[in-house]
Amino acid sequence: MSARQADSKTVCNVWDNSDCEGTPLCPPRCPRFTDSEGVPLLIRPYRDEDRESLVTMYDEIDSYSRTMGLPPTTVPQIEDWLDKLADDGWNLVAVDDEVVGHVGVAPADATDPKFVIFVHSEHQDRGIGTELVKHVIAYAEDRGHDAVTLEVSKGNRRAISVYENVGFCVEERLRSDLEMELSLADPVAERVQRPPAYRSDDI
Repeated sequence: MSARQADSKTVCNVWDNSDCEGTPLCPPRCPRFTDSEGVPLLIRPYRDEDRESLVTMYDEIDSYSRTMGLPPTTVPQIEDWLDKLADDGWNLVAVDDEVVGHVGVAPADATDPKFVIFVHSEHQDRGIGTELVKHVIAYAEDRGHDAVTLEVSKGNRRAISVYENVGFCVEERLRSDLEMELSLADPVAERVQRPPAYRSDDI
């Protein structure tokens, strides 16, 4: 783990970080985020103590937020799925009082790992998903990956629009899904890692 992946608790202890120019201890992207409703959140690496809250989040997700068989529908299946993501990959969570968003990236040793992303049903349409995608890009570049990929249902136009706006391109058209990829040589990988004070041309 690089110095930039240090625990976010060591830096940025105030919410108004718009003038922050960063420090050598900062993670790849500033963990402080305020959603479109003015709610402050932390986006940081997953910890073992997040497991119960994350399982609860997935157990509460409505059927409209499920896609391509994910997340699993029963608590034991959710627990097994999350444990595999923790063992095989790396994970980020968006935290209010509880976990309200999650990204799982696997396998951790792949040059172009695939990620899945979900936001709690009651916290959607508030910019959290887009912010999580920016964190995926920043962390993936910092960890030395060459690209990040995902699969999305062709009918999920809202998600496809978010990914295209960030810079993902369609690599393959499957029967009902699209496989999209973002090269981490793309300038966006550098832009999303800028401290808040230098984000005038952020995504």
